[in-house]
Amino acid sequence: MNLKEIHTVYFVGIGGIGMSAIARYFAANGKKIAGYDKTPSKITKELERLGVAINFEDVLQNILPAFLDKAHTLVVYTPAVSENHTQLNYFLAQQFTVLKRAEILGKITENTYCLAVAGTHGKTTTSSILGHIMATANATSFLGGIAENYHSNLILGGTEISVVEADEFDRSFLQLSPNIACVTSMDADHLDSYESPDALTDSFIAFSEKVSGTLIVAKGLPLKGLTYAIDASADYRASNLRIESGSCIFDAQTPTSKIENISFELPGRHNIMNALAAIAMADVYGISLENIKKCLGTFKGVARRFSYKIKTENFVLIDDYAHHPTAINAVENAVREMYPEREVLVVFQPHLFSRTRDFIDDFALALNKFDAILLLDIYPAREVPIPGVDSNWLLSKIKNPHKKLTQKKNLLKDINNFSGKVVVMLGAGDIGTLVDEVSNELLKAINHEV
Repeated sequence: MNLKEIHTVYFVGIGGIGMSAIARYFAANGKKIAGYDKTPSKITKELERLGVAINFEDVLQNILPAFLDKAHTLVVYTPAVSENHTQLNYFLAQQFTVLKRAEILGKITENTYCLAVAGTHGKTTTSSILGHIMATANATSFLGGIAENYHSNLILGGTEISVVEADEFDRSFLQLSPNIACVTSMDADHLDSYESPDALTDSFIAFSEKVSGTLIVAKGLPLKGLTYAIDASADYRASNLRIESGSCIFDAQTPTSKIENISFELPGRHNIMNALAAIAMADVYGISLENIKKCLGTFKGVARRFSYKIKTENFVLIDDYAHHPTAINAVENAVREMYPEREVLVVFQPHLFSRTRDFIDDFALALNKFDAILLLDIYPAREVPIPGVDSNWLLSKIKNPHKKLTQKKNLLKDINNFSGKVVVMLGAGDIGTLVDEVSNELLKAINHEV
């Protein structure tokens, strides 16, 4: 397939974070873009402002005539879309060129010098840090989150270097051809698309074998490559961690040199690990340590990754995408590091029935560490309910007595009933939209009090 011969691109599931980055890329390169998504969102509104036509009802009449030219139209879809999707099945039946998101990302980047970030946790933050650094080399970065420095999930640069988030879901990352890659973590996840944890491990091994140049791995993972770690022997090592004026300061040892007093705004050891992975990849590529240090100091973070929605002396509201027990533990550690003397309330929306079932005990242990817990109903995403798997079951597993099942309509009242002043809202579902509504109402009350 020659992308130069493609004039129009239709996206089925255009509002997805990975899909929208590719849509932005094609729009920036002069292609005519349209697509379908289930519901309007911030992302779809921003795409519409760029001139992208988006429809929200799965009927054939919504496909514009310009996108019915089979010879010059590419159709891109996300695996999260239902198998009985009317528009997608029409394109398939009419034998349009139809590719999964991962396949087209592979096509776009196959002729670039590609730096790929893989891992069950940390890949969005790591790839965003790396994209910020590699912007100094005119790289184009496709991200799985909104980088605050760019207010976008696409950092548009040239066509010679790419930074990509390598997603293990549905074995998508096996479509890539990385020159440099890192693997941040390999915890069991996505067991709805992998038959076992061993199958997930095998897919990471297969990904590592696709790397033509250097593989960089968090120390302790069962893969061969350069290693990175905090306060431990590794090829890349962070040490002397401390917090000064709300920022993390640390030193980084490379195989040949050392960077001292790196200033980095994102809290938590997990984010130092993310920064260290990005340092290693940029260093292997050839970015100067001076530039790397400067970029780390100006990196503002990623939306929904320990994002402060409210930060006053008397009240803090933090928003985070964490939807796996390991990620919840990392957020809890980070918030305790920043606010060691304060009580912390967690509001958690479980994501997927299968993930809740597969990690029920680990979720309970992770949530139990907070001072108080509010649980929302499970966000189903692509799944149908599993009998017996619900938030009430998860609630029963949590030993902390300060726990409650709540509904979206009651959430503001329940938060206001909490005596502590630090609230963390976690999850990968529509809690990302809900947190905006909650923070707006809380800010009104705070401003009224002032």
